[in-house]
Amino acid sequence: MIIHTYSYPRAALIGNPSDGYFGKTIAFLFRNFQAEVIMYESPELEIIPQERDRSVFRSVRGLYEDVKLYGYYGGIRLLKAAIKRFYEYCRDQKIDLPNRNFTIRYQSTIPNRLGLAGSSAIITACFKALMAFYEIEIPPEIQANLVLSVETKELGLGAGLQDRVAQAYELPVYMDFDQQLMKNQGYGGYETFDVKLLPPLYIAYRTDLSEGSEVLHNNLKARFKRGEPDVHKAMKGFAELTTRCRELMQNGRSREIGPLLDQNFDLRCSITQISQANLKMVQLARSVGASAKFTGSGGAIIGTYSNEVMYQDLKALLKSENIAILRPQISE
Repeated sequence: MIIHTYSYPRAALIGNPSDGYFGKTIAFLFRNFQAEVIMYESPELEIIPQERDRSVFRSVRGLYEDVKLYGYYGGIRLLKAAIKRFYEYCRDQKIDLPNRNFTIRYQSTIPNRLGLAGSSAIITACFKALMAFYEIEIPPEIQANLVLSVETKELGLGAGLQDRVAQAYELPVYMDFDQQLMKNQGYGGYETFDVKLLPPLYIAYRTDLSEGSEVLHNNLKARFKRGEPDVHKAMKGFAELTTRCRELMQNGRSREIGPLLDQNFDLRCSITQISQANLKMVQLARSVGASAKFTGSGGAIIGTYSNEVMYQDLKALLKSENIAILRPQISE
C-alpha cells in the first residue's frame, strides 16, 4: 500500500506574531499549493532526497541560486526530525510500534521562505503519513505541539504554534494562547469555524524576496524575554485586534475587518524593522483601497478587497512590480 498525505500553506489572517507570546490569532489553510509525503513499506527505512536536498551543482552560480531559493538546509532534516519525534511520542505513550520499515519522500509546491509555513506543512504531512502507516491517532492539539517541537527543540528554529494548529485542524481556526490556559492543559483554546464567515481575501507574494521566519521569531523572543514594554504591549494589541475581528465575523460583518488587518501591520511596524520591499507590497495594496498585512513573517501579504474592480486593479498593479497574487482556495 502506498500512502499519500498532504498539508497546505497557512495564511495568518490576524493576530500574528502573537501566537508565540500568549496572544490570539486567526488563521486558515489554502490549497493553491501543497506539501505531499509519500510512504510505502520497504525492507529498510529510507528517506529519498528531493530537489532542495541536492548537493551536486553545475556551477558556483548554481549553488548560489539554490541557496537563495531553499536556504542552506533541505527537507531531509525535517523528515528525520519528525520521525524521531514521532517515535519518542509513541515510546512515551507506551504505544508499541510494529516492526515495519518504510521508504518516505516528500515534494512541495509551497513557495519557499515567504512566511507560508512550508516547512511545518512538510512535517505535518509526515506525521499524517506515520499515523496512517502505523494506524495511530494523535489528537490535533497534541499533533500541533509535536510538530512545533520538531522545529524548535529538534532543529532549533524560532516558531510559534499558530501554523501547526491550523495545519492539524485543516479548518479556519481562532486560537487563544492564554498563558494560564497553556500552562494548565499544555495547549491553547482552539475553535474552528465555517469558511463562509470569512470575507473576500487575496494573498500576494514577492517572487524575489525570502526570509526565514526564524529571523523574526528569534529576535522577538529575546526582546519578549527581556520584558521590553513595547513588545509586551504590542502582543496584547495583536490579541485585542483578533478578538474584535472574531466578533465582527460572528456577527456577519466580516467585510468590516479590513481596517483591523491594517492596524495589525502598523502595530507590527512599531516593534520590528520592515524591509522596503515588504513595505512596498503593503503600500501598493493600500493604494487601491485594499487592506494588507503579512500572512506570516514577511514576503507575502493578505488582505481584503471590496469588489471585483478593486481586485483587478490590485492584480494589475502588483503584476507591474513582479508580485504574484491569488484568491486563496480555503480549506473547509
